[in-house]
Amino acid sequence: MSRVKRGVASHKRHKRLLKQTKGFWGQRKNVIKRAKETLLRAMAFAFKGRKLKKRDMRGLFIARISSATKLRNTPYNRFIFGLKNAQVQLNRKMLSQLAIYEPKAFDKLVSLANK
Repeated sequence: MSRVKRGVASHKRHKRLLKQTKGFWGQRKNVIKRAKETLLRAMAFAFKGRKLKKRDMRGLFIARISSATKLRNTPYNRFIFGLKNAQVQLNRKMLSQLAIYEPKAFDKLVSLANK
């Protein structure tokens, strides 16, 4: 039976790993063991960051809506409660976009929420 040399597959795997760790500092970019540890950690942070980004953006939308409603003498919580009672199903992202780019439409929503 012939001998199987396995260097090609592991070399390819190592090259792929080192390509992903390009730009890391010190041994983290060129020593396989350190690079793999760092890459696993970086991927975990990236996963967590994608979840946190959604939370941060929702906070931003709420802040924008809140400041827009304060200009129209309505508190944020009363505005959202009024929209819910009026069965307006716009999410906070769309409400913040309306507040910024379509102030007349947002004024109508505020008056609808106040009724």
